[in-house]
Amino acid sequence: MILNLLILALSPLLLIQGLYVKRTTIRLPEATGARQGESGQGDTLKILILGDSAAAGVGTASQQDALSGHLASRLSLKFRLAWQLWAETGRTSRRCLAVLEQQPSEPFDAVLISLGVNDVTSILSRREWLTLQTRLADQLMEKFKARHVIFTPLPPMHHFPALPQPLRCVLGLRAKQFNRGLKALIEKRPGCHLLVFDLPMQTEFIAADGFHPSAKTYGLWAKQAAELIEHQAA
Repeated sequence: MILNLLILALSPLLLIQGLYVKRTTIRLPEATGARQGESGQGDTLKILILGDSAAAGVGTASQQDALSGHLASRLSLKFRLAWQLWAETGRTSRRCLAVLEQQPSEPFDAVLISLGVNDVTSILSRREWLTLQTRLADQLMEKFKARHVIFTPLPPMHHFPALPQPLRCVLGLRAKQFNRGLKALIEKRPGCHLLVFDLPMQTEFIAADGFHPSAKTYGLWAKQAAELIEHQAA
């Protein structure tokens, strides 16, 4: 309630700052390279990386240095891995649901999700967002037979260099609010997991746009996700 009142009081300034950020922030492309592959030996493991610009590797030039590449490299050391990447810059949770509805059904052992930043910067409420996360989990488990659905928490947007104050503070508070709701939701959902991942905010961990992860961050993210997937597959 207090956050909503704060947003209402600051709405003219927040709108101006949002337009300023959209106009002045460097537009980085999605990472180039393969969006599916097979590698490794051992037990078969099929994974899907699903989500937004961070999942698509914005902030690094090649998928090899992005989340998909780091994750595939780690998991193929222990598994016969088949992986796919379904991601797009600007994708919201609602748009992601629409994409899943259009895709043919196929089974995945684990799905790693990166979504939420584009929802936080919209007018979507936390309750609406959590409803969408529930629908995503249901869709992945029912249509795609996902055994494990792993949600990446929203990053600490209150530290994003690209965002001016007070916009940075407001979006950071919304991100924290969404994360608290997501944690409570996942605790009640068998087969769903919240990745333990604290995004470092030193310069080398942030891309040139002051908004996306760098290759180093993608490596840390993939390490945490791989360890969780390996544990669940054991």
